[in-house]
Amino acid sequence: MHVLVVSNGFPPPKDLLEAEFKKADLVVGADGGGNKILKYGLLPNVIIGDLDSFEKPKDVDFEIIHEPEQETNDLEKALSLVITRGADTCTVLGAFGKRMDHALKNLSVLKKFDAAFKKLIYKDELFEASIINGTFSEECPVGNLVSLFPLSGEVTGIVTEGLKFPLNNESLKNGERDGTSNETISDQFSVSVESGDLVIFVERR
Repeated sequence: MHVLVVSNGFPPPKDLLEAEFKKADLVVGADGGGNKILKYGLLPNVIIGDLDSFEKPKDVDFEIIHEPEQETNDLEKALSLVITRGADTCTVLGAFGKRMDHALKNLSVLKKFDAAFKKLIYKDELFEASIINGTFSEECPVGNLVSLFPLSGEVTGIVTEGLKFPLNNESLKNGERDGTSNETISDQFSVSVESGDLVIFVERR
């Protein structure tokens, strides 16, 4: 089952939200993310969170789950819920923006939940972000932006093909070296990792 979760960061563009909405078997608003769904005239199946920012309209009805505990954020609550409901792939919109600390927290959430899904991907107006498990490959236009970010300290044994600035069994490490603003030089590229958590940001076209 494929799930769309909308979090309460920067609102996703209308065309992106509508496209992802059509692909989803279940649509979940993570607290205030529910208002971003409703803004475009769409209805979520579920709203979950501590409900400190969600504003429920009077004329629609859907499932609302109040989880007030503060050990997890609203995105964590939403992802935990969809796992129990059988999700195997998930797209998250609105994970970034508004507050830098929330954006960093949600990268941590990406690492925490990645192994629970066949595919977990964050999307915003510019990028698609996911964690590389072993090898990642994708077709995209020449000149497409690709950034590599070591999430858990050091990532070793990185090998890239089809990128302007190649890595050949090299490492990236927080505070020392990262892979921001690389770009494709062919219509297909790949990245493989030996160890560590490497987040890849691929420009959306």
